[in-house]
Amino acid sequence: MQGAARTRPDGAYAAALVICAALAIASAPWALAMPWLAFAFKPLATIVIIVFARQRRAGRADVRRWVLAGLVLSLGGDIALLWPKDGFLPGLVSFLFAHLAYLIGFTRDRRFAAARLPFALYAIVAGGILALLWPGVPGALRLPVAIYVVCLASMAAQAAVLWRGGAARGAVLALGGALFLLSDALLATNKFAAPLPAASLWILATYWAAQWCIAVWLAPRSLHPSKA
Repeated sequence: MQGAARTRPDGAYAAALVICAALAIASAPWALAMPWLAFAFKPLATIVIIVFARQRRAGRADVRRWVLAGLVLSLGGDIALLWPKDGFLPGLVSFLFAHLAYLIGFTRDRRFAAARLPFALYAIVAGGILALLWPGVPGALRLPVAIYVVCLASMAAQAAVLWRGGAARGAVLALGGALFLLSDALLATNKFAAPLPAASLWILATYWAAQWCIAVWLAPRSLHPSKA
């Protein structure tokens, strides 16, 4: 029971995430207009998820390592995007590698595209998003954006493959993939198409919900560890 006592309840991490996320979102001009809150609490919100994921030690170690790598790369993207103009491309690349890390982790138990339907559906969704946003994407960013969308959609589709395959907590993982796609679609719409009202609220709320779902998918440590 001593090991269980040292394990912070999931609710404590969730509460810390909600507080950090709320303060980061409130930094926007439409809310408190206090940019320093974003610099302090946007990275901290993702760090909370990283710490939460690290303590979920059951299950396959290689899967956990790839998910943690994806979260750390996402943290790098969060920091880069604190400077929207100069940091957009570095942030895009950091999140691209985060999705690749997630994708590798999601293929440890089931091979890539083991079920075709999720990939077909996400290909349609991703193609529709690109078609709508393409006219507003600058020429220099079109190739990186297209590559990013393919990797993002593949990650979300593979998450759905695990759900369809009956993986433990597969539904929450599939939800995480879908929310990640939604978050980035909102971000791209706000940047390349038309400004969204209270954009940071919708973009960041869906983003951290997605990351939380991915972390929750990792097998939790047993509440009753053996005495060995």
